[in-house]
Amino acid sequence: MVKIILDIDGMACGMCEAHVNDAVRRAFPVKKVTSSHGKGRTEILADAPLDEAALRDALTAAGYTVTAVRTEPYERRGLSQLRK
Repeated sequence: MVKIILDIDGMACGMCEAHVNDAVRRAFPVKKVTSSHGKGRTEILADAPLDEAALRDALTAAGYTVTAVRTEPYERRGLSQLRK
């Protein structure tokens, strides 16, 4: 799994967060997406990296501007890792 972190301009409220989340879910098969208008950030969990250009296009069409995209490996943290 991968974690994709987007810096986004244009989110001003909770409804904006929902619009961004919906735009991502409509365009890509993701496991989880969360947004914060206060931080100007969206975090996506997906099985594989997403096409950055298509991601930018989907959010631009929704009225937002992606200013940065970072991808990093994601390891699920569970109770079993606390025992190590």
